[in-house]
Formats: sequence, structure tokens, C-alpha cells
Amino acid sequence: MEKTDTTIQSIKQKLYKSGFKLTPQREIILKVLVEKEHLSAEEIYLAVRSEHTGIGLATVYRTLELLTDLKLINKIAFQDGIARYDINNSEHNHQHHYLLCLNCGKIDEVEQDMLMDIERKIEKTYQFKIKDHRLTFHGLCGECLIQADNDQ
Repeated sequence: MEKTDTTIQSIKQKLYKSGFKLTPQREIILKVLVEKEHLSAEEIYLAVRSEHTGIGLATVYRTLELLTDLKLINKIAFQDGIARYDINNSEHNHQHHYLLCLNCGKIDEVEQDMLMDIERKIEKTYQFKIKDHRLTFHGLCGECLIQADNDQ
């Protein structure tokens, strides 16, 4: 719970600096995002709705849009076309890299940015200033690999 409180307090300060308040609805939505990552707007709505029936889907969408615009959360779209959200814990501007299991849909994050050398080379070679990059590896997670071996 301490991580949740610290993260929400940090976001609250960033909201205030941007001229916004941390409303009770926004706080409830943020708590869901801190507790579980890579949820769609609908999944966030269902989690919120189970305890707070007064929050509508439109409020969830507006909150996610605001938090994404302020770069407080990340909006990630994978091959299924569904946007998913997580808290932006990064001190830098880059997104995490992701491992997407093609079998079960599990998503893991690779937090290390191993592409810095490649970025520098691209910037120098092409006279191009990189602001961000996104990388998703598609494959099978460890659990699905074990299951596939057992099925054979």
C-alpha cells in the first residue's frame, strides 16, 4: 500500500503543477492502475465500478486521456488493437520494452533501455533527433513454453 500512496502523491503533485486537481474519481482510477498494470479502459472501469458505482465509463476515458496527455501514464497498443495503460514510472521519456506472449496474452516489461547506442548511431547517421521508441517482442512466455512441451 505504501507504493500506492507514494505513487499517487507524486502524481498529485504533477497534476497540481499542470493546473489540475486529483479528484476522488481520478484517485480511484489511479489506485487501480498502480495495483495492476496493462489494463484496458474497460478493465479499469470494471475494477472501479465494482466498488464505486458512481464512476462511469466516460469518466474513466476522460481521466485516462488527461493522464496520458500529461505523460503520467503510458498508453500502449499491442497487436490486438486494444489500448492498455500503466503508470509512467520512468524518469526518462522512453517507454519500457514489452514481452507479449502470443499464446496467453501475458505482458511483461523489460525496464532496461538497451537501445541507447543504437539511438545515438541513428541520430548521428540520419541527423534525426529521437524523442521516443517502442519495442515489443512477440513470443511465448515461460509458462506457455512449459505447457507446449508437456503437450508434445
